[in-house]
Parts: sequence; C-alpha cells; structure tokens
Amino acid sequence: MTTTPHDSGIASLGEFTFECGRSIPELRIAYETYGEFDGDNAVLVCHALTGSQNVARTPEVPDSTTEDAAADGDADADENGDAGSAGDADASTADDAGDADEASPNQAGQARAWWDDVVGPGKAIDTTEYYVVCANVPGSCYGSSGPASRRPDDVDPDREVDHDRWALDFPPVQVADWTRAQRRLLDHLGVGRLRAVVGGSVGGMNVLDWGKRYPDDADYLIVIAAAARLDPQCLALDAIARRAIRSDPNWNGGDYYGDRPTPDTGLGLARQIGHVMYLSKSSMDRKFGRRSAGRDSLTRGEGLDVPENPTAAFFPYREVESYLDYNAGSFAERFDANSYLYLTRAMDEYDLAGGYADDADALAAFTGEALVMSFSQDWHFTVDQSADLADAFRESDVPVAHHLVDSDHGHDAFLVEPESVGPPVRDFLRSGTDGKSVVDAAEPDEPVADGSGTSHAPVHSSLFSG
Repeated sequence: MTTTPHDSGIASLGEFTFECGRSIPELRIAYETYGEFDGDNAVLVCHALTGSQNVARTPEVPDSTTEDAAADGDADADENGDAGSAGDADASTADDAGDADEASPNQAGQARAWWDDVVGPGKAIDTTEYYVVCANVPGSCYGSSGPASRRPDDVDPDREVDHDRWALDFPPVQVADWTRAQRRLLDHLGVGRLRAVVGGSVGGMNVLDWGKRYPDDADYLIVIAAAARLDPQCLALDAIARRAIRSDPNWNGGDYYGDRPTPDTGLGLARQIGHVMYLSKSSMDRKFGRRSAGRDSLTRGEGLDVPENPTAAFFPYREVESYLDYNAGSFAERFDANSYLYLTRAMDEYDLAGGYADDADALAAFTGEALVMSFSQDWHFTVDQSADLADAFRESDVPVAHHLVDSDHGHDAFLVEPESVGPPVRDFLRSGTDGKSVVDAAEPDEPVADGSGTSHAPVHSSLFSG
C-alpha cells in the first residue's frame, strides 16, 4: 500500500476575536496534514457540518467504506463524514499534548476518514502530489475550541457551575471565523498561497468565504453541493432540529457536562431531521421502500431477514425508522449537542453577499478559477443554487465551470459517489476549467455516443446496491 507523510495535532493559535466581537484567550485548532509541502502544492479541505479533520485514512487506521462514511457524515450518513477522534487525536504529536481531552466528554470519536475515496495516494486529491490540510472548525467538538472544550481557569473563575467546559459561554461562531482560523493555522504551518480550497455542503460555503475574504490566497476554489446561502426551507428544518435539542430536559440550558446526563434524545432527533435532508426521495425509495423491520432491528441496508409483519399491524416499525434510529444513536455517542447548535446557526447565518452589493461583488476580487459541482436530486443545496453561484463567478469575470452530476443520492452524493466527484476534481486541480473531465452545464449540449445531447456529467453506477 502506498503511503504518504501524515501529521495530526492541536495548534495553539493565541487570542482570537470572533466576528461577534467577543474573544477567547487561546484558540486551539485540531488538524491533520497529508503529504509533503513543497511551497506551492497545498490544498485546504473544508469539512461539512459535523465532520472532522480526519479527511483521509492513514496507515494506522483500518480501511473505511464509502457507504459507512456517508452513514456517519452530513451527508454525514452523512454529509459530514466520520473520522478518527480528534479529541484523542494523536496527543503525542499535538503542539500541546496536555489537552487531548478538548473534545466533548460525550463523544466516542469518529470511526472513519470521511473522504477517503477522494483524498489519498493516487486518488483525486493525490497526497503524493499535494500537501493536504484539513482542520476542525471552531465551535465543533473534535479537538478545536468550542462549547465542549475546556474553559481556562482564569476566565470568570467565580462562575458557579459543576464542570470546566465553556458550554454556552463560548462565543457564537460564523463561517468567517472558520476561514480566519484556517488562515491562522496555515500561517502556523508555514503555508502561504494555496493551490486550492475544496469543500462540500457548508464546507463549500467555507470555500466561498475564502474567495471573498482572502481573494489572493488560492489558485482554485472547488465548491461542491453548496450555495451562497440557505433557503427558507432549510432554515426552517435547522430551526426545528435546534428546538429538538433545546426541548430535551437533559440539555439543561447547555450545562450538561461533568456528571450530568447528556441530551442524547434531542440530539438524535436533530440528526434524524438532517438525514432526511441529505437523502433524495428516490434513494429512500430504493433503500427502504415501505418495508417493515423488527422492533429489535437497528441494522440497515439490504438483506434484512425480518418477518413481513413483525409487529402489530397498527404500528409497523419500518426500515426507514430503523435507519434513523440507528444513526441517531451513533451520532449522539460521537457529537456534542451544543456544538450542533453552534454549527447549524453558523451555516444558517452565512450569506456570501453579506457586506457587498451582491454575490458577484463579493467574489469580484478573487484572482483564480472556480469549479462549482451540483447533484441533480440534491434538494438541500439545489442545482439552481449552484447555477446562480456559477453565474456570480462569471459576472465577476472569474473562469468557472458548473459541473452537474446526474445522481439520485441527494445531498449525500458528494460523499458516496467518488467515481463522479473524483475525476472532475482531479482534472480541475491539474488544468482548471480546461480539465478533461470538467463539464460545464452552461455550455451548449455536446453530442454523446448515441447522438443525443447532454449538459450533465456522465451517469455513474450507484455505490449502494440496496
């Protein structure tokens, strides 16, 4: 097996003032790097909502499967992907090994690298060619500073609580804070200009913010399954998810750390709402249909050996419910409820045009090229939103391609279809919008083998067999 250098750690980046105006005395960012830096080959990967810095498998980590990574990621089945616990992320190699417990005391750690089929030796983002950096964003719970991380003893020492965590005293975070923290981390690592910034879902919003905030710092922006802002439907669903957490009695106003019970029920419900957002109708029909599952069944996928009518006919327990319950339980074990509140609010509040006349004005200073990728049945971040984003780049005279993939996996597609995502990403990194696998949906339909025209990327076989 080909391997490349790998490093992980928690960087202490000093005092940090958030966009809200509040500051903390020390910002800590958990990160992983893959490959060797040669001065101009750095690629920053921005994770999705509940993902982590563990973007690719390392020699010490067992093989992961794409379906499993999707089942834990934000498509975190998901779209956020699972990864190795950042809370115990190689404390021996951390800049300060003393805080290996920075992560939430409630999370058991992610088990998988969330984009292992795209990032690694010989893969689309080839770690034998590029120096890949991925950082856990502020507000999350995989080693970076957030509501679940330890509060310094000299900050409000008279506070009367029975735990040592920030909880809701941690400053509210915005996507801009993620971008600024990543820039500071890269400076810490000795990385200046980037070859590319890549991200999916809210990680794609993070990429857009790089183009807006640091327009001279990257050759390429790769925005996958994202948009300039959330639409009202997604805002509403995120609001319901947060209410589910706050309605759990164990949430206790955010003070559930120490020996207190954690709001697993509320967090699990929030996650279930997310999973429905990440899947398409057709993928749910294919995976679950209306099939019943045994009351004791928490497995998922095809081949479930359960009776046709395992429960009373009045309330059958269906496979789709079993899937949601399984993922709710596993998610509550690895993630922090307050972090979920913070990160969804950051996603909700992001607006590319904020402070500018419009989206095009926000991107006007960017000096590189852009790839916008969308998926035909993604209703979380739609094709139309990606088309609008590509138009904004064009209006700003930024070379751009809108690569549309015909897929029925919904929002999860960017995690579970590496055969669709990988080629255009690989070729764009090498040749920009002229990359041979990069198809611009805005261009006139080109003839294909059967004589028809298409503006879609080629249809690929599903990774799911069920």
